[in-house]
Amino acid sequence: MNWISAGFLMFGCSVAQYLLIRRSIVLKIPSQFTNFAMFIVPLVLYIGMAVSTQTDLSVSWYEFFILVILAVFFSYMGNAISLKSIEYAPNPGYSLVISKSYVVFTSIASIFLFNSSLTIRSALAIILLVVCSAIISINKKGTVSPSHVRPIWLPLSIGAFFCWGMLTITSKYLLILGVNVLSRLIYSMAIVSVLIFVEMIWKKLHWKQISISQIVNLILIGVLGAGFNYGMQEGFVTAPNIGYINAMNASSIGLVVIGSAIFFHDEFSIRKFIGVIGVIAGLVLLVL
Repeated sequence: MNWISAGFLMFGCSVAQYLLIRRSIVLKIPSQFTNFAMFIVPLVLYIGMAVSTQTDLSVSWYEFFILVILAVFFSYMGNAISLKSIEYAPNPGYSLVISKSYVVFTSIASIFLFNSSLTIRSALAIILLVVCSAIISINKKGTVSPSHVRPIWLPLSIGAFFCWGMLTITSKYLLILGVNVLSRLIYSMAIVSVLIFVEMIWKKLHWKQISISQIVNLILIGVLGAGFNYGMQEGFVTAPNIGYINAMNASSIGLVVIGSAIFFHDEFSIRKFIGVIGVIAGLVLLVL
């Protein structure tokens, strides 16, 4: 699997997954259940893949230590502070634009850390994707009550920016150490699943409050999450620069906006349409 096919696997799963997450909101599924499904279902699938392919999952103590850092601080904590930043920001799009811009950080950092390449055309494509994602994300009608706005949203969004960036860089570092894709995914997913499960117990959430239709939706989210993460990690293996994969990930927001407008009648203005066209143009420029 080359980086473009891996990237499009990630891209397609990302779009479908976020639309189902949007449906979870309609179905009033508590966010902790959605979050748990995004880790526990892929974990089961990855273990099945490892058993069927007889993949060696052994890692050294040092590699396992790096995996714990990745899972706890960059994955679990990154997601937690990102959600808080979105909650406290005067406009959710402001937080998303800052945190999602980590693609620029990882693209440049990879040149120095991993001797990766970055062509002028690819750099322009990444900039176009970031700018157009900002156009799509910032919603004038998305402002929250001033009483909910807290200045801490900005440092939280910057924290999420570095968490997502370091998650990518650490994944690439583990690859260089020789830790295979399934090992990276299984150990990190297991650790985060445990953390979320503990959080659910602490908040006294029970599966009895979830209906069959909600469970089906959660399972589908998990299956798509498995495809998303596998495509991303495989893309890191072969991409000339890990920033290319991150850029494709960020570009999925364009189709998510269109799908949300079609299936959930969310806002779709001329400004967002222009942003979607720009995202598509950036994606084409990146992969050609």
